[in-house]
Amino acid sequence: MQAKDIKKQLKLLIEEASVIDPSLAKRLEEINRWVKDVKPGSLTAKKFVLFFLQQLIKDALIWLDIQALASPEEQQQYYDRMTPTEYYWYRYLFPKWINQPDPKFSIWKQKLMAGEFNPADTHVLQLIASDIVHREGTFWQCYIADFSMATDIIVSSRHKEPLCIQITSLSDEFSQEKSDNWENTLQRWGIDRGLFLSYNPHITDFVNQVVNISLYNSDHLKTGVYLKFSL
Repeated sequence: MQAKDIKKQLKLLIEEASVIDPSLAKRLEEINRWVKDVKPGSLTAKKFVLFFLQQLIKDALIWLDIQALASPEEQQQYYDRMTPTEYYWYRYLFPKWINQPDPKFSIWKQKLMAGEFNPADTHVLQLIASDIVHREGTFWQCYIADFSMATDIIVSSRHKEPLCIQITSLSDEFSQEKSDNWENTLQRWGIDRGLFLSYNPHITDFVNQVVNISLYNSDHLKTGVYLKFSL
């Protein structure tokens, strides 16, 4: 989707959401105000802003499709076609983001537009995702979860219990403040368990270890536990 088409799509979604879900319309209006004065050429050059907008539009379209269904039974049938991690996003976390204040919203919008967001671990997350899917687990990654909910990935394994995970290559002594902020953020969004995983990129099989720990804790980590684990 091109930058000029994204702006048109946002406006159409705001109109539709104003009837179906005013809370979503309000969020989309905030995003629209954020980008409306950015020329299409400049928006195209800001690739991460563009990626975020494309993802948000997809989320909004799916959410509005669900809300437009006539009965809870029909909505559940829609959800039943999703993977466990996709279901967790659209059934629980995305609605929370629509309806609750997001204290990080203004901060990450500014950083994203200024080009200060440059994920260094994209390749690592791609390797992790590929391995999880290869092992018949499921994987979800999105900007809102990353920016607002301190969640790099959502993973589920055999028991189909999604787990929010923050992954960092920082050593323990440097990650303590980050892990404390992570736990507070998860609790704020009502995420009732989570894994903060620090890895050493110099270990040959660190991706395999990250996947093992992620899938195991998806199945076994208890509610109310925010586990901090260092490889």
